[in-house]
Amino acid sequence: MPEQARQLMDAGHTVIVERSAGRCVRDEEYSAVGCQLAPTGSWVTSPRDTVILGLKELPDEPKSLSHRHIFFAHCYKNQSGWKDVLGRFISGDGFLYDLEFLNHPDGRRVAAFGVSAGFVGMAVGIMTWCHQQHEKDALLGQLAYHENYPAVESYCSSLLERATSIAKRKPTVIIIGALGRCGNGASQLAEKMGLEVVKWDLEETKKGGPFPELLNYDIVVNCIFLSSPIPPFLTTELISTRPRKMSVLVDVSCDTSNPHNPVPIYRECTTFFNPTTRVQSPTQDVLPVDVVSIDHLPSLVPFESSKEYATSLFPHLLSFPSTFPWENAGRIFAEKTNSLRN
Repeated sequence: MPEQARQLMDAGHTVIVERSAGRCVRDEEYSAVGCQLAPTGSWVTSPRDTVILGLKELPDEPKSLSHRHIFFAHCYKNQSGWKDVLGRFISGDGFLYDLEFLNHPDGRRVAAFGVSAGFVGMAVGIMTWCHQQHEKDALLGQLAYHENYPAVESYCSSLLERATSIAKRKPTVIIIGALGRCGNGASQLAEKMGLEVVKWDLEETKKGGPFPELLNYDIVVNCIFLSSPIPPFLTTELISTRPRKMSVLVDVSCDTSNPHNPVPIYRECTTFFNPTTRVQSPTQDVLPVDVVSIDHLPSLVPFESSKEYATSLFPHLLSFPSTFPWENAGRIFAEKTNSLRN
């Protein structure tokens, strides 16, 4: 954000911002605080000692990466294409500080979109359930961006008012991973909407799935951080052969390409343009099962979630790269690339 960029420059750093027509903060707001503006994509030709700070996926070119990069690479848990991503750093002698693994000594992330991801995921789950009450044969349509969290709350409240007049009740919710950041965000919105919320975490899931109990809730929200293989929470067989109330799964975690995905009832992530995928068709008496699996949920409230994340990350940018979080992230990168080389 511009405020943090200015403080970095005050500390003696040069900050160059690539132009973007689609960013929630305009180019002019960065230039107003003294940032240099550069053409989109010009990081490729920047000096070798430049640190490239981004958020998510890099373009496919160049094939070799020679800079130090800070972003979410999604390549440390055997996700689809992980070898290709790390291979680009190996071939270009570049370096990756993955934001997902930028942690304090106790394992907590120094910065995360978890609360906003859970909050927005719960919102889209509510939108989906409300839509099903009006039109169960068609999927939820394109989502609109919101200015802030109160705007999301107001929108969900109005949808629930209309939908509950049809269903004669509000939806019930179960959140798995309820004690983490994502689970906390999901709980916040559900409780503000006056919904009945059941919260599961490690204690409730330690026996291992599948869990038929999940089918007793209208909206199931998965917020776990998958760090090791576990039995699935839900399976296609379970939702297709057992009586169920569940009609919405919100997979905030989105471990779609992970071979140990705990909710393997769908295959691909969804988007704001097509926010749900249908995995069970409706019958006369039973609603469909629609899955929300958007891996960029905080972007639905872009300015507010960006401000939250920037505020948490900024103090660590000032200390780059000499503190434990950076050194630990570098160690993990070295371990992963060495395993690929061997």
